[in-house]
Amino acid sequence: MKLYILFNQMQCFCLGSTNSHAEATSSGAVNHSEDDSGNENRQKSVVGRAHKGSENVKRKSAKAGCSRASRAGGSKQKHVEAVTLFEVITMGRSAMQAVIDDWIEAYVADRDSSLLDLISFFIQCSGCKGVVTAEMCQSKEDSDVMSKMVEELDEDSGLQYKKFLAFPWILTVSWPMDTDSAEYPLVQSGPYGRWFHSEFCDFVSVLVSQCQHSVIFDSYLMNTLISLLTELSNSYVRAFRHTCTLAAMKLLSALVGVALSLSVGTENSQKLYEVQKTKTVRQKSSQQLERIQKKITEEKRAEVESMMDIIFKGVFLKRYRDVLPEIRSICMEELGLWMKLYSSAFLNDSYLKYMGWMMHDKLPDVRLKCVLGLQGLYGDPLLLPKLDLFTSRFKERIISMTLDKDNEVAVQTMKLLTSDEVLTPEDYKQLLQFVYSSQRPLAATAGELLFSRYNNPHHLKNKPTNKEAHKQQILKALLQFYQESELHKHVVYLVDSLWDCGGALLKDWPTLTSTLLQDSSSHSTEQAVLVEILVASVRQASEGPALAGRSGAKKVMNAREKKIQTDDCLKLTEHLLTVLPRLLSKVSYDIVASLMRIPQYFLTECPEAENTQMVSSLMAEMEAALDLHPGPAVLEAAARTYLSLCGEETSWCSAARSARDSLVQRWVEKLTSLLGDSLKVRGDGFSACEDKLRDILATLKKLRYFCKSVYIFVHEMLPTEKAVAQRLQLRLFCERSHRCLSHGDLSVRQQAFVGMCDVLTAHSYQLHVWDPTSFGPLLFTTSPKLQRALLTFVCVHVFVASDCDNQSKGEASRLEDLHRRRNLLAAYCKLIMHGVLEMSMATEVFMYYMKYYNDFGDIIKETMYRTRQVDKIESARTLVLSLQQLFMQLKREQESGGRSHPGVQTFTSIKELARRFALTFGDLVKFRECVVMIHRNGIEFVFQEFSQTPGTATPPYLSYLTILSEFSSKLLKPDKKTVFSYLQKHTAEHIIDLREETWQPLIYYRASLLAAAEGEDAVSYVSSDRKPYQPHRSPFSKPKLEGTTPHDSFKK
Repeated sequence: MKLYILFNQMQCFCLGSTNSHAEATSSGAVNHSEDDSGNENRQKSVVGRAHKGSENVKRKSAKAGCSRASRAGGSKQKHVEAVTLFEVITMGRSAMQAVIDDWIEAYVADRDSSLLDLISFFIQCSGCKGVVTAEMCQSKEDSDVMSKMVEELDEDSGLQYKKFLAFPWILTVSWPMDTDSAEYPLVQSGPYGRWFHSEFCDFVSVLVSQCQHSVIFDSYLMNTLISLLTELSNSYVRAFRHTCTLAAMKLLSALVGVALSLSVGTENSQKLYEVQKTKTVRQKSSQQLERIQKKITEEKRAEVESMMDIIFKGVFLKRYRDVLPEIRSICMEELGLWMKLYSSAFLNDSYLKYMGWMMHDKLPDVRLKCVLGLQGLYGDPLLLPKLDLFTSRFKERIISMTLDKDNEVAVQTMKLLTSDEVLTPEDYKQLLQFVYSSQRPLAATAGELLFSRYNNPHHLKNKPTNKEAHKQQILKALLQFYQESELHKHVVYLVDSLWDCGGALLKDWPTLTSTLLQDSSSHSTEQAVLVEILVASVRQASEGPALAGRSGAKKVMNAREKKIQTDDCLKLTEHLLTVLPRLLSKVSYDIVASLMRIPQYFLTECPEAENTQMVSSLMAEMEAALDLHPGPAVLEAAARTYLSLCGEETSWCSAARSARDSLVQRWVEKLTSLLGDSLKVRGDGFSACEDKLRDILATLKKLRYFCKSVYIFVHEMLPTEKAVAQRLQLRLFCERSHRCLSHGDLSVRQQAFVGMCDVLTAHSYQLHVWDPTSFGPLLFTTSPKLQRALLTFVCVHVFVASDCDNQSKGEASRLEDLHRRRNLLAAYCKLIMHGVLEMSMATEVFMYYMKYYNDFGDIIKETMYRTRQVDKIESARTLVLSLQQLFMQLKREQESGGRSHPGVQTFTSIKELARRFALTFGDLVKFRECVVMIHRNGIEFVFQEFSQTPGTATPPYLSYLTILSEFSSKLLKPDKKTVFSYLQKHTAEHIIDLREETWQPLIYYRASLLAAAEGEDAVSYVSSDRKPYQPHRSPFSKPKLEGTTPHDSFKK
C-alpha cells in the first residue's frame, strides 16, 4: 500500500504572527497553541527554523543514502534520492546507519523539526494515507490538553481523526474514511510484507544503537518517542495499533541492548576501582578513586531501565492480550528475548507469569512464541534456579501442550521438555510414548528424549566398561522400553523415531547381529524384538522414513542424503549377506519370517554379490528354513524374497533363479508322487492316510504361496481363438449373473452382483495392459439393459433404510448390514471409475450424497474425484444431471398435489447438495471450464424451451436458478461477466418485471454473479429502484455478509 504524508503542508509552519493561525489551520499546516502569550516568542523561534531544519534533514538524508549506497553497491546505486525517512528503509542497513547519523546531527541542531520527521515516519509505516498536523502544549497534566485527545469519525467531511499527545506535541492525524484499513505494510502478503517487517525492525534497532551515546539521554527524544508509540498502540485502528506495538517492543529490545552495554561498563569500572583500592598508599590517587567512583554512580542504566519500565507498562500490559493475534505474538516473542538477554531485570515471577498465562491462548502462533521463549530460558543452566516457581506452577500445562492440536507447538514443547531436568519418572513415562506418534517430527523429538535418557550412564543399571558394552546396555534398555510399552506391532515406528538421534547405533549391523549370535541366554521374546529392530533398521536404511500412517517425513532426498542411503545399503548388504545364513540356522520359527525379509533390501550392485559361494549358502539356508518352518508367514516372506532376488537387474539373478526353480521342482515332484500313490490305492477315487494327506496339503500350500507371489505378474499371451472364446465365456457369465439378480434368495442376488462387478473390473484392467502388437484385445461392452439392472440393484439394496430385524438384533447386526451395503456400492463405483459403465450411470448415486453422507459419503466423494480425473467435463455434467433430476422429481410432486413421496428430497436439501458439490471444485483455475459449463447448462435448462405466454409469465423451472447460484462463488471474475452476458442473452426476449415475486430466483442468481465481481451490493444493479452510492461509509464498518438473500437486501 502506497503511503503518503503531505510534508509540504505539514512542514510549512514558518508563521511570523498569530494572525496567520487560522489560515495555517485550514491548510493543514503545523499549528501552535496560543494559550500562553508569554511563550509566543519561543514558539516563533521554533517555527522559524523548523522548515529550514526539516529540509536540511531531507537533503542530508538523500546525500548520505546516495553516498553510502554507492559505496555498498557500486555504480548501480549512483542515483538514489531519499525524500523521507520512510524511503530510507528501502536502501538497506548500511545506508540506514548513515542517514540516521545525519538525522542525529540535524536533531542536535533543530530537534523539533527532526522529531516531526521521525513522527511522520511511524505514521507512514502504519499505512496512513492522510495529513499530520501538530501544535505545542505546555504540560501533560493540563486538563484542556487531555480533553482534546479524541479518536472519531466525521462523516460530513468524509475524514477520520486521531488526536493524541506526544509531549510536547499534540498531533492530529486525519485520513479519508474510504481508506482500506486492512492493507498496511506489515500485513501485506508476499515477500514485501516480510521484507518490510525486517527492515522496519532494523530501523528501530539502528536508531537506538546510533543514539545510545548521545541524544538518547537528553530527556526529550525518548520521552516524545515513547509517548507517540504508547498513544498510537492504544488506537482502535488496527494499522496504528499493530505497527506501533511492534515498534515499541523493538524499541524496548534495543534499550535492553543499551542496558547490557552499560552493565558491562559498570562492571569494568567496579573492577578498576577494586584494583585501585588494593594499591599501596604511594600508588593510590584519591582523585582517580573519586573519578572512578563518580563514573560508577553516574552510569545511565537506571535511566534506561526507567524507559523500559514505561514502555512495558504503557504498551505491553495493554497489548499482550490484544484481540489481534499478531500483536499478542509480538509481545510474547519479545518478552522471551528480554528475559534471556537481561535476566537480572526481567527474569522473575512478575514477568514470567505473562508467559504462563499466554500458553493458554487460543491461537497456536501465540502459544508457539511462548514455548520458543521458554526454550531459550531452560536451555541456559545458569537461569534454571530462577525458574523453580514457574516450573512448579506451569509444568502440567507445558506437559499437556505436547498434545496440542497444532503440530509445531507440540514439537517445540517436546524440545522444551528435552532440556528440562525437573521431570519425574511418571512424566517421562507419559512423554516417551510419543515415539509412537503419527507425526514424525513429534515422534523424532520424543525419540531424542528417549535416547538421551538411556544414553546417559546414570540411567543404566550397570556402568559400562567399554564402548561395546555401552551399546549392548542401550540395546537392552530399548528392548525393555519396547516390551513395557506393550505396543508389539510398532517396532518400525520406534526405530523411525530413534533414527535421527540414534542412527549410528541402529546402523551398527555387527553389534546387532553379534548380540543375536552370542546372547543365547536371552528369552525368545527379547530375541524376537531384537530381530524386529534389526529388520526395521535395515528397512529404514534402504527405503527411508516413509511409513504408512505417519506424516511429516521428508519426501524428497537431496544428493547428500541419497549418498548416505547408498552407503548404508552397501554396508548392510556386505555384512548381512555373510551373517544371515548363520542367523537363519540358529533362530526359532517365530523369528525366521522376519529374517527372511532382509534380502529384499539388499543393494543389487554389491561387490560381495559376485561371490557365488555366499549367495549359494544363503539360498541353501533359506531352503532348509522352509523345510523346517513351513508356516504361512515364513512362506509368504520367502516367496517375496525370491521374487526380489530373481529380478533382472540383480547380480545374483542366475543363482537365485536356479535355487528357486529347483526348490519348486522338488515340491512338484513330491506332490506328484503323493497324489500318484493315493490314486493307485483305489482306482475309482482318492484315498490317503492322515500323514500323507497332511503332506499333500503342506506341499500344496507351499506351491500356492510361491505361485501367488512369484508368478503374480507373469502374463501368458493367449492366441486369438482363445481370446474370442474367453469373450464368449464372459458374455455368458454376465447373462447368467443378470438372471440371478432377480433370484428369490438375497444372498444369491448379492453374490451374483459382486461376482459380476469383480469380473468386469478385472476385464477392464486387462484392456489397459494388453499388448496391441500380438492380437486384438478382449473386447466386451455391457449392454444398456445390464447397466440399468446393475443401477437398479444398487438403488434397491444400498440406498435403503436399515432393516427393522437388524435394528432389533442390535448394533452388531446393524454394522454388519452397513458393511455389506458399503461393499455393494464400492463394487458398483469401481465399474464407473474404470470405464466399464458410462459416467452418467453415477447420476443416481450422486443424488444420495447428502442423504446418506454418514454411511456412504466417503465412497461417493472418492468416486467424484476419480471420475473427474478421467473426464472432468463429463463428471461435472453428471453432477448437474443429478441436481436436475432431483429438481424435476420435486417439481412433479408439487404439481401433482399428492402426499410427499419418501424418496423425493426437499428444495432445501437439493440446494445443500449443490453447495456440497460446489465445494469439491477447490482449484478455480483447474476447474474453470467445468464451472462455466455447469452455469451454461443450468441457464439452458431453465430458458431454452420456454415460450412466454399470458398464462405462463415465468419459466416452470425458474427456481432452479437459486440452486445454480451455489456455484457462482466458484466462477472467476471474467467468467462471471461471461455467464452474466449469456444469461442476458436468454432473458432478452422475455418481458421481465423484477418487482414481481415470481422473478425472485432470477434476481438472486444475477446478484450472485455480480456481487463478487463488483465488490458491493449486487441487488442495486438489478433492482429498478437503484440506491445511490454512499461515499462516506467508514472502512471500519463491518461488510455485508455474502450469504445475504435478495429479500433481506430489499428489506434494508
